[in-house]
Amino acid sequence: MTYTLTGLEGKVAVVTGAGRMRSIGRPIAVELARAGCDVVLTGTGRAADRYPDDEKAAGWHDIELVAAEVEALGRRALPVVSDVSDAAAVEALADLVEAEMGRVDIVVNNAGAARGEDRAPVVELDLDVWRHVIDVNLHGVLYMSRTFAQRFLAAGTPGAIVNISSVGGKIAGPSTAAYSASKAGVHAVTAAMAKELGAAGIRVNALCPGIIDTSRLDDIDRGERWERLVETQIPLRRAGEGLDIAAVTVFLCSDQGSWVTGQQWNVDGGQLTIH
Repeated sequence: MTYTLTGLEGKVAVVTGAGRMRSIGRPIAVELARAGCDVVLTGTGRAADRYPDDEKAAGWHDIELVAAEVEALGRRALPVVSDVSDAAAVEALADLVEAEMGRVDIVVNNAGAARGEDRAPVVELDLDVWRHVIDVNLHGVLYMSRTFAQRFLAAGTPGAIVNISSVGGKIAGPSTAAYSASKAGVHAVTAAMAKELGAAGIRVNALCPGIIDTSRLDDIDRGERWERLVETQIPLRRAGEGLDIAAVTVFLCSDQGSWVTGQQWNVDGGQLTIH
């Protein structure tokens, strides 16, 4: 017997940060398309010389190639270079989506600031780095959620917003103040908006991935250190994959997830067992 998720056929989904080859955004976009959605994919338009080595070797072309994967599944795709940290750019994106796709039903806020200089003790943290992480990770979610929720309300249609957060927003480990604060802020925005918009049929949830095997974590060598991290931190004894996050995202956007809102779900192999 097959249990099928419903309610996604013909819907239009916007997925930010969807251009990386080994990522969370790419499988979210592809799996939403597989479930029946047309997909708008955004990326920053990063230069090819900034791609990881495996993307360079594969001849990767960011959101353009992910758009091709969506189209190969028989769905429409619209790749757009956009900056979620710029409120005006987000308004322009919403206008473009409505003009090109005719509607929007789902927003997945996945774009995030790159991991790097933000990993420093607070007393050593460069304030420009702090602002950049907050601008992308928190303000980006706020701008996208606010702007598209306004469009849902104006159209009188229900909608689903899924914010890709992190267990880091709950753990708040040392040398992660900027990242952890941005993700904790996402949890607050998620909860407040869910309560504000529920009566209009607009659902807002956050997913909190744990250790996911993507290019974002390539600063951790996939050898003994990685294996020790997985063994000591994850009860299920494997790192997550982008598909693990995509599967839960699709569920939250489906009819079967229609009574879930205001949540910050950990999807982490058991790493964290608190709300």
